[in-house]
Amino acid sequence: MKLLVAALDSELSAFPETLPGFERLVTGPGKLQATYALTRALDRAEYDEVLVVGTAGAVDAATVGVHDVTTALQHDVSDVDGIAGQHVSLPPLVTIAGREGVTIATGDHFVDDAATVEAIRELGGLLVDMETYAYIWVAQQYGVPIRVLKAVSDNAQDDAITDWRAAVAACSVLLRERVGELYGV
Repeated sequence: MKLLVAALDSELSAFPETLPGFERLVTGPGKLQATYALTRALDRAEYDEVLVVGTAGAVDAATVGVHDVTTALQHDVSDVDGIAGQHVSLPPLVTIAGREGVTIATGDHFVDDAATVEAIRELGGLLVDMETYAYIWVAQQYGVPIRVLKAVSDNAQDDAITDWRAAVAACSVLLRERVGELYGV
């Protein structure tokens, strides 16, 4: 059995309520809710894989479509020396080995301004979201394989929240198609 994970119900709007071979988990937005919900799920049951689907902002307007995310960083932390992206006790990057993918910058606020986008670019992020670092970190603590698929919903600047609200349903359709292609369901 696999665990299909999304932060919000709306990101699963194109998915059937039951998907053969998968249980479903909606965690809520942000790193804390993602960590809590996934930890509880992995404490309750064993899964062959965690499959995360969701939306992400792009830090480059040319970035579109669905992306396999294989590396995550936290853009909203700094260590005791003030180095951005460095947490005082967590690794700067969490990485999923075994396939090609992109880097996502995770933080606890919705990114919609040029200054934050530039800071994320400097850290090496191509996409931005609010949960992926937490999902990967938790799955790795349990030794459960994880795959993260993110559909670009907005350009993380200038009214991105308005763009996201309009785009989330279309992103869910793209994610459902990709899951169908990859998992045959």
